[in-house]
Amino acid sequence: MRHRVAGRKLGRNASHRKAMFRNMATSLIRTVRVEEGVKGQPKVAGRIVTTVPKAKELRPIVEKLITMAKKALKISEAASQYGTSAGRGSEAWNVWRKSEQGKNWVNSNASALTLRRRAFSELRDSDAVDILFDDLAKRFAERDGGYTRIVRLAAVRLGDAGQQAIIEFVGVRDRVKSRKRAAPLVEVASP
Repeated sequence: MRHRVAGRKLGRNASHRKAMFRNMATSLIRTVRVEEGVKGQPKVAGRIVTTVPKAKELRPIVEKLITMAKKALKISEAASQYGTSAGRGSEAWNVWRKSEQGKNWVNSNASALTLRRRAFSELRDSDAVDILFDDLAKRFAERDGGYTRIVRLAAVRLGDAGQQAIIEFVGVRDRVKSRKRAAPLVEVASP
C-alpha cells in the first residue's frame, strides 16, 4: 500500500532520481540565458522538453529554488543600506570592511549567503545559481508562486510513445486572453 507516500519513483533508485532532477533543474535554469550564434544553445529561452511525470516532479523543486532566491534578494536589498561603493580590495573598501557599517552589512547579508549556499548544494552548478539569484529572483520578485508551467505536447516520443511536455518559466511568452465584446443591448418595446 502506498498510503501517504509522495512522489513518483520513475523506475529509478533514489540517488539516480536525485541526480536526474538536479540535472533537469540546472538545465531549465541555464536556458534562461541564451546567447545568439553559440552552437548547442536552446532554441527558446527558459524551457526544456521532458515527459509529463518528470515535469510534474520537477516543478516543486524549481519553484522552491526560486522562492529561496527571492528571499535572498529581499535580504540583500535590506543589507544594501550598509554597503559601500568602493572597489573590492581597495584601501577604502578595507576601511569600510573593518568599520561598524561593514560588520552590519556582513551580519545582515549572512542569511542571503546561506540561501545561496543551500541552492548551490541543491544544483551543484555555480552558473545556474548565479542565474537563479541574479535573473530569476528579480524577474519573479512581484509574483507569489506559480513560476513554471507545464504544457503537454501532442507528439509522443519515438521509441516508447512517452507523453512529452514542456516545462517553462512563465511571464515572457504568456498569451493574453482577449476580452470578448459584450453583446449589444437591444431594447424591447413594451406593448
